Amino acid sequence: MSATAEVRFLPGGNQTRVPRGTSLFTAAHWIGQPIESTCGGQGTCGKCRVQIETGGREVSAADRDHLSAEELEAGWRLACKVIVDEDTSCHTPEILEQPRTATTGVGREVAVEPNINKIYLELDPPSDEDLRSDLERLRQALKIEGFGVVVEPGTLKEVPGTLRRARFKVTAALAGQNLISVETGDTTKSLFGVAFDVGTTTVVGTLIDLATGEVRAVDSALNRQAVFGGDVISRIAYTMPGEGQRREMQQAVVETMNWILARLCDTAGVESDSLYETVVVGNCTMLHLFLGVEARPISVAPFVPAFRESVTVSAAHVGLDIHPHGSIETLPVIGAYVGADTVAGLHATGLARQGDLWLFIDVGTNSEIALGSQDRLLATSAPAGPAFEGSCIRAGMAATTGAIEHVVLGDSVILGVVGGGTAQGICGSGLIDTVAQLLGAGLLDATGRLSARAEVPEHPLAEQLVEQNEERCLALTDDLRLTQRDIRELQSAKSSVATGVRVLMEHLGVGPEDLGAVLLAGSFGSSIDPASARDIGLVPNVPLERIRFVGNVAAEGAKMTLLSFRERQVAHDLARRVEYVELSTRPDFNDLFVEGLMFPEEKVRTG
Repeated sequence: MSATAEVRFLPGGNQTRVPRGTSLFTAAHWIGQPIESTCGGQGTCGKCRVQIETGGREVSAADRDHLSAEELEAGWRLACKVIVDEDTSCHTPEILEQPRTATTGVGREVAVEPNINKIYLELDPPSDEDLRSDLERLRQALKIEGFGVVVEPGTLKEVPGTLRRARFKVTAALAGQNLISVETGDTTKSLFGVAFDVGTTTVVGTLIDLATGEVRAVDSALNRQAVFGGDVISRIAYTMPGEGQRREMQQAVVETMNWILARLCDTAGVESDSLYETVVVGNCTMLHLFLGVEARPISVAPFVPAFRESVTVSAAHVGLDIHPHGSIETLPVIGAYVGADTVAGLHATGLARQGDLWLFIDVGTNSEIALGSQDRLLATSAPAGPAFEGSCIRAGMAATTGAIEHVVLGDSVILGVVGGGTAQGICGSGLIDTVAQLLGAGLLDATGRLSARAEVPEHPLAEQLVEQNEERCLALTDDLRLTQRDIRELQSAKSSVATGVRVLMEHLGVGPEDLGAVLLAGSFGSSIDPASARDIGLVPNVPLERIRFVGNVAAEGAKMTLLSFRERQVAHDLARRVEYVELSTRPDFNDLFVEGLMFPEEKVRTG
């Protein structure tokens, strides 16, 4: 028996395949099939009605609560309670009121249906004839609106006073079924959240009006954890002595996020108490450190994280400056080195919904790679090292003002410098350009050996080939040199990525000709010249028009899941669908890596 089942939605005929055990509600989200709901699939609103034509018709308790005996007999069920264990088809009613939409992700229209809801209530005050408790009064009113309610003690203690100050005219704010607050009067239009992409180097925050879908402010800052080490391994090592060091590391990133939050609120003119939810993405280590969870097992074989699923905590638990009872949710991770940022990125690109085979590469110190389509999706991570970031390169620097970002070698050396001033160093994209140009000029062979001036005396660039400390170099300027050792560093980094791509392609039994698109993600990916990336073998040999830059899709995916509970459910399902491939356990990895060090023999000419 196949592990998946086909689901077909009538009358439109939309169809997909989902793992058996998936709810019909989730299957609808996966392909963007509209099904009405206000409770987010909890079975409390009774609005996600579908009429089952073929497939399971088991009746749930929620079905009996919301559907009549005649409707049940006719095959009507709540989609959130129908479990797909066999091929299923159903009729879905037309949604009469279309939700607001916002454009996010990679050109995606997302319905604005946040996990946070605010409901204005005018409650009957207590009387001798009505002695219901305050909580009963709230629960029953919210049930009529289609919401179940879970109340934490911290929120409950604020309820009696607020109800009476407001003369029982209040707004209830809920995260899913969790009551966050009860507020005086009608505050339904004051509804905000923040999406965070917590990177090893940089943290990005986006403040969104959850009532309209409008992005109100975006800000970023360097991760204050950097003082404890530039990479995840050094930061994990710092936390190994005990709880005190973990707390120190957690405090550093929370301080970074709170600094961003203050700036976001100031820019948008929003009070921090109006921020009710935060969605956080990042690599697996960053999420562990943000939550104060021991990360040491990630750094040693067999590389097992403490959690892979989504984690939800209150703002007070980590000290984030949003509403104190506000909800913080991380997206799930795929593996120890393929984190929630990759899940968000894959979701934002829609890769797993495509019929064509797409390759996704987020190029960096630890490069995440995914390959697949709607039928099957694989992912791995490639420890590329810091060369792409400009580190470990003699004249390397980050892609900031003064960095050489593009290079053309003709009869002379032509440099593109960030900010247009004097070159002060070279960043990763400039390094890739230079090596690609050297290959095209015949000054670098497939093994990565740089020619000496005496070997090519008639070449127009012969004068640029110099030696420094008995090492061959290319003079980019009078003061800046690209050394043979720098080229070797790039070879190692590109081989790590190329080997990861090769392994995934071998798993699926496909070649470059089968790829419909190659997606380069992240801020670094968007600055790479696609021809240069292809010419050095960083990406497969595909026509240039198939290489696409998709930007910071991790942040885009976080925004999508903040805006829509449906999109969040799809992201959760996506993480479960991805097959993680561990490179380090392959016995032939070293052999493949050595082969990958070679540059293409000839400049690629596929377009």
